[in-house]
Amino acid sequence: MTFRSYMDIALTEARAAADRGEVPVGAVIISPEGAIIAKAGNRTRELNDPTAHAEILAIRAACAQLGQERLANHDLYVTLEPCPMCAAAIGFARINRLYYGASDPKSGGVGQGPRVFQHSQCHHKPDIYDGIAEKEAADLLVEFFADRRMAGR
Repeated sequence: MTFRSYMDIALTEARAAADRGEVPVGAVIISPEGAIIAKAGNRTRELNDPTAHAEILAIRAACAQLGQERLANHDLYVTLEPCPMCAAAIGFARINRLYYGASDPKSGGVGQGPRVFQHSQCHHKPDIYDGIAEKEAADLLVEFFADRRMAGR
């Protein structure tokens, strides 16, 4: 599998989130050997949990499956630039490489806004690759919010 196919899995998770009425963001964590360890989509509304972002849920599931609090040498693919909360969790988990699709000028925390990994308090910075399947990821978000505005939600 290539990095694109892993992002395709994250996009599938994002579409499932949208089908549940969640903001369409999906994430997948890959082991050093290339195995899918965990995947998730946003569930903040479903779980009534503001921290239930795709990245957080995938990190929790991967750590639980592996029985450890760190994911050194693991990669994270996510359809949207992580927010500051998720960026901090990615650093705490010691994720090796972060691949993300669409940039988030409003709420991003990696390439936009606070740029969490550039702060001196950040103890771990993953390698970052942005723009992976950017158009597909951005289109999902634009369509989701356009549909909600049309429905008056």
